[in-house]
Parts: sequence; C-alpha cells; structure tokens
Amino acid sequence: MQMFLYEVVARIVAIYLCVDCWRTIRNGLAERKIAYFNTDVVDWLFFSWSNRFIYRDTAPVSYWTTMGLQMFALAGCLVVAIHGWWRPTP
Repeated sequence: MQMFLYEVVARIVAIYLCVDCWRTIRNGLAERKIAYFNTDVVDWLFFSWSNRFIYRDTAPVSYWTTMGLQMFALAGCLVVAIHGWWRPTP
C-alpha cells in the first residue's frame, strides 16, 4: 500500500511540475524574458521587482541557461510522470 501511495503522489507532483515548467518555457519564449530563481535569503528580503526578469536581448547567456534548466526539469518531471517513482523491492 505504501509503494502505491509513493507512485501516485510522485506522479501527481510530477504532472503539476510538468505543467508549470511548460508554462514557464512557453511564456519565456513568447515574451522573450524569464524570471530567475534565487535561493539567497538576503535577496528575497530586499527584493527589487525590476531585476526579477532575465531578458533575451540584454542577457542571452543567462536567458538560455535558465531556459535550458527549465527544459531539463520538464524532461525529468515527464519521466517521473510516465514511469512513476520506481523503488526496487529487496
């Protein structure tokens, strides 16, 4: 029973993350800008909304790096959504 719950929860979370990554990639390509993810707590406390986006025309390397990471996350979530969370039995 516990294995079944792991598979169901993993697939539901993976499907949600697939949809979220797809929307981020689609909007990033259409608007030519993408929001970056920063884990620094100090930056979140003193956050400037004007610096939140990476624009394709002004910073192409950062833009495509962030888009590549989103595409990699989409591929990983798609694999988990299709195959589930497989744990070998002992």
